[in-house]
Amino acid sequence: MNILITSAGQRVSLVRAFQKELKIFFPEAKVFAADMCPELSPACHIADQYFEVKKVTAIEYIDGLLQLCIANDIKMVVPTIDTELLVLSKNKQLFEKEGIHVIISSFSLVDKCRDKRKTTAFFQECGIEVPAAIDKNNPTFPLFIKPYNGSLSAETYLITSPDDLKDYHLQNERFLFMEYINKNNHDEYTVDMYFDRKHNVKCIVPRLRLFVRAGEVNKGITSKNVLVPYLKEKLSTIKGAVGCLTVQFFLNKVTERIVAIEINPRFGGGYPLSYCAGANYPQWLIREYFLNEKINYTEDWENGLLMLRYDDEIIVHASNG
Repeated sequence: MNILITSAGQRVSLVRAFQKELKIFFPEAKVFAADMCPELSPACHIADQYFEVKKVTAIEYIDGLLQLCIANDIKMVVPTIDTELLVLSKNKQLFEKEGIHVIISSFSLVDKCRDKRKTTAFFQECGIEVPAAIDKNNPTFPLFIKPYNGSLSAETYLITSPDDLKDYHLQNERFLFMEYINKNNHDEYTVDMYFDRKHNVKCIVPRLRLFVRAGEVNKGITSKNVLVPYLKEKLSTIKGAVGCLTVQFFLNKVTERIVAIEINPRFGGGYPLSYCAGANYPQWLIREYFLNEKINYTEDWENGLLMLRYDDEIIVHASNG
């Protein structure tokens, strides 16, 4: 019952969490990691063993990954970055035929999450408010621009006046123009949501984003606030959703207006905070997919748990060989 974390990169805490939980049920099992450059991946050096894989866009990527899993008795694959989600969801059945669980939502849902135009439509269908669209030919200021298929906050722009609006912004078909949500009046949350095999939500953990570095939370705190009952009602079931989904919201500090931003159908970089708070998604995946157990809905996690991240080092000695 080995587990593989793909595109492991710097996900050291996630690898360690899976190692800890897997050993409880299967002491001899291993948590492997894969990456394009595993020698330069801290998480790969923490894993029980690592593998080098092709770029996810390569034609041979899926077959190579499948053969790797079969050869190493890997029964669960956990993806961690946006670029691999569509291709893995599209080929999920190939792995299922070999008894390998790829923890990825359906292709239809992943497609909605990867295209922010479709994400907006999804939220609206669920009765969840999103930032108001702005007509770029008749704009009001301030406004916010982001690409419909971006990630890690790349190519996002706050436009405060007509002078800030350039031809590059207006002519780029990837850009969405929308209402600017003032962060002085709103708190930004990432919510770690766990969905079981039947696509029902089993846990909801809002994490206040106190400080973000390179698009990933660096300082955060768990918060049992209005988002929990709100999301339990609005997103109690999402067709095709499995495992961890991270959903981003703005919450007005005074009015408690809730505005949805995006969904990432994978473990987020800040998930270790939810894990330490008691939202044990790695264990639940093991119990669901390896032990065929049912996961019950829970709010039994620590409120107000603060995470302060810092840089650390993985030292790898040169081989004598």
